[in-house]
Amino acid sequence: MRRLFWVALGATVGVLAVRKVTKVAEAYTPAGVASGLAGIGEGLKEMAEAVREGMAEREEELRFALGIDTATLPDGRAMDAEAARRLLDDPTGPRAR
Repeated sequence: MRRLFWVALGATVGVLAVRKVTKVAEAYTPAGVASGLAGIGEGLKEMAEAVREGMAEREEELRFALGIDTATLPDGRAMDAEAARRLLDDPTGPRAR
């Protein structure tokens, strides 16, 4: 009975080890690497889109502060002369909301 237990345990461990090694080996095939990089590509696309949105918003604020655009900001808020001066003095500084 003991031998049967150890044989079954050895077979189970062997099957699990082979499955694990196969999974790791598939990750290093060209298809596995491509699927891993696809997830990174999606994350980079989302980050680039967020950066573009922030750049466009900041450009509108700077255009308003420089007097190029004289209407209110797209989000409906107005910028007073002091806020415009701070923005022009330090365009990369934090934004006041």
